[in-house]
Amino acid sequence: MTVSKAATVYDVADRAGVSIATVSRVLRSPDAVRPVTRERVLDAVSALGYVPSGSARGLAERRTGVLGLYFPGFDAAEDAPPLDVLSDADAPPFAIVRDDADGDDGHTSMLFLDEVLRGAELEAWKQGFELMVGVGRDDPDRSTVRDMAGRVDGLMVLASSVPDDVLARLARRIPVVVLSGPPRGDHYDHVTVSNAEAMAELTRHVLAQVGDGPLAFLAGPEDSPDGLQRWEGFAAAVTAAGRSLDDVTVLRGDFTRGSGRRAAEELVVSGAPAALISANDQMALGALDVFRGAGIRVPEDLLVTGFDGIEAAALSRPPLTTIRQPMIDLGRAAVQVLARRLESMEAEPVLARLPLQILLRESSQRPS
Repeated sequence: MTVSKAATVYDVADRAGVSIATVSRVLRSPDAVRPVTRERVLDAVSALGYVPSGSARGLAERRTGVLGLYFPGFDAAEDAPPLDVLSDADAPPFAIVRDDADGDDGHTSMLFLDEVLRGAELEAWKQGFELMVGVGRDDPDRSTVRDMAGRVDGLMVLASSVPDDVLARLARRIPVVVLSGPPRGDHYDHVTVSNAEAMAELTRHVLAQVGDGPLAFLAGPEDSPDGLQRWEGFAAAVTAAGRSLDDVTVLRGDFTRGSGRRAAEELVVSGAPAALISANDQMALGALDVFRGAGIRVPEDLLVTGFDGIEAAALSRPPLTTIRQPMIDLGRAAVQVLARRLESMEAEPVLARLPLQILLRESSQRPS
């Protein structure tokens, strides 16, 4: 009796006229593939009697079916409140506390990344991939991301979260997509937004409200590409209006609500400006906490703006003017770009720039 050779994923791809990655996607997540392509692949599977095996498919493709997403460790482990489930076993089932909505629970700095992660999870599922998430907490040698690179087909990283030399070494092994940072002479795929242009437009709106009134800018971390671009947009608008940057009070935070509070406390002591433009929403919300407690009225005495468009900005007192980032779409786009790269490794680098929305709310609308 002659035993015929079992069909492989390569045979299916050749018969259907598609890549092996497309075959894999049809088998994992058929709804994510165009109907005409899906039917062609399934017809080839049926005609060849191909029986997919998870391990065999991975070996044949030399792929894991997993994409990696690496974030910096913004929420340091030491900031987390203590938890001892066994010791707390006899604790009452609930407690009544006063919630003034001004708390900073150590999670606030991750709100942007939470939304990016949601988008990446959604798109990975639609594309037929699993998602592995790594957080570089207390990881100076980046062992976390280097370990991830050996377990995934491709990697998405937040700009500047991995040193250039480490990222270059990883990119020689697997494709890399950089989130929220413009190309810097590299050959990676990038998914980003127009930080500088949007911040410049928002700054022009504020200048039209305050005239020659003094300005303050609350900047983000020095190593943040987003923070740098937002400062550049602010500076360009101020300079174009014929004003000197030497007259601007510049403070620096770390994108957390707590750092926004500390910056605002400095302003209360030195004298509040006509407007505070913040590089992100969390710092702006922290500043609002302080101004409210100091009796400084927003927007009557001082205008405040943020950046990111997190939900809390719409619920603040007063509602915060901000620039909404497409945070979920950033995660989805990163997965789409990475999936396409896996289909065509030799294609030119992609720069995907997503649109922003300027949301004008009460905090920047000076009463007439």
